Amino acid sequence: MSESVSVWLVIVVAFLAANLPFLNQRLLGVVPLKRPVKPLPLRLAELVLLYFIAGGLGLLLENRAGQIAPQGWEFYAVTGALFITFAFPGFIWRYLWKKK
Repeated sequence: MSESVSVWLVIVVAFLAANLPFLNQRLLGVVPLKRPVKPLPLRLAELVLLYFIAGGLGLLLENRAGQIAPQGWEFYAVTGALFITFAFPGFIWRYLWKKK
């Protein structure tokens, strides 16, 4: 797999993972909950978990391409902000969109 394909794969997976907590009422999209509506703190915890899963995929692809570059706190701050930005459409759809 080329480097550009792996970069785009990580971006698409991160976008889908960031919106997953807001698009369904199941835990990680698979496990049904006893409550009919998933609470916001659970959605945010799920968002953090999916951030690390998407980051793990990126780390795996980087390891397969060659040596892993060392990352500082700045990298995690930027990728966390990007992940939250990716989650914006799902948040808008769940909490701010007027449903009829």
